[in-house]
Formats: sequence, structure tokens, C-alpha cells
Amino acid sequence: MKIIVNGAGGRMGGILCRMIEEGGKHTLVGKVDKYAEGYAKSLSEITEKADAVIDFSHHSAVPALMEEVTAMGLPVVVCTTGLCDEETNAVKRASEKVPVFFSANMSLGVALLCDLARTAAKTMVGADIEIVEAHHNRKLDAPSGTALMLANAIREVLPEKQLNCGRSGQQKREKDEIGMHAIRMGNVVGMHEIHIATDTQIITLRHEAQDRGVFAEGAIRAMEFLANKSAGLYCMEDLLKEG
Repeated sequence: MKIIVNGAGGRMGGILCRMIEEGGKHTLVGKVDKYAEGYAKSLSEITEKADAVIDFSHHSAVPALMEEVTAMGLPVVVCTTGLCDEETNAVKRASEKVPVFFSANMSLGVALLCDLARTAAKTMVGADIEIVEAHHNRKLDAPSGTALMLANAIREVLPEKQLNCGRSGQQKREKDEIGMHAIRMGNVVGMHEIHIATDTQIITLRHEAQDRGVFAEGAIRAMEFLANKSAGLYCMEDLLKEG
């Protein structure tokens, strides 16, 4: 497949570009980054025909990108995190016209963690549930999009659960809450733990990304998944189901 990388000037965009160029399976036909020097500023500046776009940019750049892929009829994998409601709605509107793959985390391991969390939370009736996430000291959003994705996966089977982000002060833990805790330190790529505890036992589910390349690998898998798909909004769960 012929690919355009949006956000090519960023850390993840650079890793993705190198992985595509060195992999030999796909062809990188364009590097776009509206915020970095030396790159095309929009998809329209890329002269070679592309089959798909992979986005690792800034959340503020996503709505304009959605307009471009819609106009050009290109499938897109949105790997950018920290989107506000308006930006997320732009992604959803684009999916009505083109295939869009959208996930808060592109790791297949995290997608599996979501499945395990749903099963454990449903099985451990009445358990207290706490999510702890750790990232590097430059990350802007807290809790992470992945932590929210894990919490929402649990709420699919326990819809009564409410999120309590950053517990502090003198307050008793509520029965139907999911505690969310964010750690920012050093150069941690990404670590997520889910603790599911009753009065007699605790289950801990943990995923740690040891190299940022895991997210680029997942993005390429997602792009391959979108091949020949009709317009719609797809996620890691859909990819796992297809095998």
C-alpha cells in the first residue's frame, strides 16, 4: 500500500516513517506536518497517489485532516490522542464517508487487556476497581486516553461504575467508582495497571510498552485492516475479531 504519514515531524511520526521505509512491504509516498519545517503542510501537496493516511499528529490538526481525507476519499488511521469532543465528532463525521480506524492506543496488547478487564470485572462481583497509568514527564493529558479506554471497556459490562480521577482529601471510596491515577516521570513509554479487589483476593492486569515502535506496528496493522473496508468507524476490537 502507498501511505501518507500525517505528523511526520513528530517523534511517533518519525518512528512510523522509518518503519515503513525499512519494512519494504509498503511505500511511503508523503510526509505531512503542518507544525514542522521541511514537510508538506497538507495532503493536497502530495503529488503521488496514496492508498491510505496514518495520523500521528496533534489533536488540533485532526479536524482539518478529516476534511481532507473525506474530500480525497482516503481511508485514515487516527492514532492521535487527547482529542476534545469537537475533534472526536469530526472523526465520527468523516467515518460516514470514508473508512476510519480510531483508537486511544494502537497496541494489540492493550486491546487484549481491554478484553481481559471486561471479563475480570464482570466475574469479580462487587470488586473495587482501580486503574493506574504511568507515562513520560512530557505527556500533556491525564488520565491517559488508554486509561479512559480501559475504564470504558469495564463500564460496558458494569455501566453503573463512575470515574473518580485523582482521589484526594478526606473521602470514603464509593462502591460504584473506578479510581483513576496518573503518574508522570522520566521517559516511561506507557504502563497501565488494573487492580480488581474483593475482601479476599486481588487480580492485577498490567501492560507495559517497552518501545514506541509497538504503536507504529499497530498503526500499520490497522491500515492493512482498512484495505477494502467500506465507510465506517473501526477500532482495535474490530481488528482482533477479524484475527
